[in-house]
Amino acid sequence: MHDPAPHLSAASRINTEIAHPARIYDYLLGGKDNFAADREAAEQLVKVSPGTREGVRAHRAFLRRAVSYLAGDAELTQFLDIGTGIPTQGNTHEVAQEINPEARVAYVDNDPIVLVHGRALLQGNSPGTTTVIEADLREPEAILSHPEITALIDFSRPVAVILAGVLHFVTDEEDPYVTIDRFKAAVPSGSHLLLSHITLDFAPQVRDEDFTKPYDKSSAPMVPRTHAEVARFFDGWEMVDPGLVEVVRWRPDESAHQEWIPGGGHAWAYGGVAVKP
Repeated sequence: MHDPAPHLSAASRINTEIAHPARIYDYLLGGKDNFAADREAAEQLVKVSPGTREGVRAHRAFLRRAVSYLAGDAELTQFLDIGTGIPTQGNTHEVAQEINPEARVAYVDNDPIVLVHGRALLQGNSPGTTTVIEADLREPEAILSHPEITALIDFSRPVAVILAGVLHFVTDEEDPYVTIDRFKAAVPSGSHLLLSHITLDFAPQVRDEDFTKPYDKSSAPMVPRTHAEVARFFDGWEMVDPGLVEVVRWRPDESAHQEWIPGGGHAWAYGGVAVKP
């Protein structure tokens, strides 16, 4: 994991001319690991929704709160974070291991730049507690059987499967429900699913094609889904209170609600956590 060779190999495969969701997200969070194509796509999103930057931050804050719940109240010690994106403050391993230093976290993303920065970030971590691999959400078997994953995650014990802000980049033609069912089937009773997803339910005035257009030239299209469509990913599992709600309404901090959105707008994203019976 600490061999520098994979960093160089991954970096050489980064296409700077095609926008990538992880790098667009990085730019909106104020990061510097992005290129002109990513910044152009992000600015187009901001034109459609002036509160995009604040909404992205709210999405990230939901992830931190939900991981805190999983590591604390739910007492989970294993985390499989798929579609993690470029490292920023409040990563899953930072939140979980602050609560339980023994927590094990495996990151998965299909962008080579994530692999480069993820491995660099984890250099200071205790060996065997955190890893990052390059793989695609659409190929669950490759993830579940990956030697770095199986060396870290014991699938006979409860696992927190995290899919934060990634499923809206999987089209209906790519069978996202079948894919998620495979991950759900691979983990035992007591495991949890943390999921967040972009929606246009809060923006009836915005046309799907206008919102998704910035992603037309990216490595993955944008597919907003309704509450019912997002809830379907949790089928068969028991929702944790308060259920599937707008991300800012999922166990909000005392100081945080909707005041961060210009004009009292919305985060345009649902978030929820469920447990396997």
